[in-house]
Amino acid sequence: MITRETYFNLLSSYIDKPFIKIITGLRRSGKSVLLNLLRDELIRRGIDENNILLINFESFEFSEIDDAGKLHQYIKSKINNNRKYYILLDEIQEVSSWEKAINSFRVDFDTDIYIIGSNSRLLSSELATYLAGRYIEIPVYTLSFREYLQFRLEYAKVNEPDIYLYSKV
Repeated sequence: MITRETYFNLLSSYIDKPFIKIITGLRRSGKSVLLNLLRDELIRRGIDENNILLINFESFEFSEIDDAGKLHQYIKSKINNNRKYYILLDEIQEVSSWEKAINSFRVDFDTDIYIIGSNSRLLSSELATYLAGRYIEIPVYTLSFREYLQFRLEYAKVNEPDIYLYSKV
């Protein structure tokens, strides 16, 4: 796994900042990995796991949460103390009118919100109007050449040990 340090450092620099963090990019570009690394970082910083709400809307476990009302109800049911909650939502575009729930979390609760979705369906002009000035977009691209070389080296260590040893000579 490539940790995408540049993106992770940028994302972690926004922890506890008063913006909704929206991570966009092509499928399979590492967005979900970044969200899981962020969760690990929050735990490393001493955040109680119960105060980190990670939902992947591609998981069957959350398939019934398909509109803003159900999302709001689910998150509200998980908030049970006065500490800050970290809401991490993967593939949010699967939830209709999700912007309404996100805006409500920002207003009604002490939250730090991170959202992942695809470029085309996530950052519509409606969203720009609805959350204007309240979000920061972090676009994630496919591997850079340096990351590709790092990936190849890691792959070779596991799958092609002879090539890996030869490349070290």
